[in-house]
Amino acid sequence: MTWVKLCGTTDLHDAELSVAAGTDALGFIFAPSPRRIAIAEAAEIIARLPDGIEKIGVFVNQTPAHVAEVAQQAGLSGVQLHGDEPVEQMSEFRRALGERRIIKTLQARDILKAPERLAEYLAARGSIDAILLDSGSALQRGGTGTPFAWQEVAPFAAAVRAAMPLIVAGGLNPQNVAKAIQLFAPWGVDVVSGVESEPGTKDEARLRDFVAAVRHTQASAKLRE
Repeated sequence: MTWVKLCGTTDLHDAELSVAAGTDALGFIFAPSPRRIAIAEAAEIIARLPDGIEKIGVFVNQTPAHVAEVAQQAGLSGVQLHGDEPVEQMSEFRRALGERRIIKTLQARDILKAPERLAEYLAARGSIDAILLDSGSALQRGGTGTPFAWQEVAPFAAAVRAAMPLIVAGGLNPQNVAKAIQLFAPWGVDVVSGVESEPGTKDEARLRDFVAAVRHTQASAKLRE
């Protein structure tokens, strides 16, 4: 079953809407963003969520010690490293975070320019649980609402998929997520702007439509098997 993460959670109401829609994970952004949330606020929301929902904190260029401290304070089950964290640091994150899920974000545009960057992170798969491919811009690391060049990146996505779980993000919405799943066959998908009414505020109909589109795509694939 395709793992679904609804990112950019900013309040309990939106968190509950996301859970009701059928998500597997909620994302909490602890980095500069219109969707940024304070540690204490995230902790209050997380304390009221079902145990089966993963709580993923999003960090940009923070030290392993800081990330681990926030993870403990907020009650996170995993983290997403969304900055320029060097591959050499991945083992430090693993030691600091223990069994928590570690997702490393790589920007598709960077991989197209320097494919060896991807190979380096794949070699560190002992310290990373998944790689997320995103389409951030030079000014905005995520939540741009714009997909990356799917066809150009597809071979690199396949290389990730062969080594570890692949998560696809970047401009996904209820209308295109089925196509993304069919093309990339990812372990998971991650969305934020595509299910919002405005930055930081979820749209209930879009939430439900997004998760329904993912589940329908899965069901259709099983029928064809």
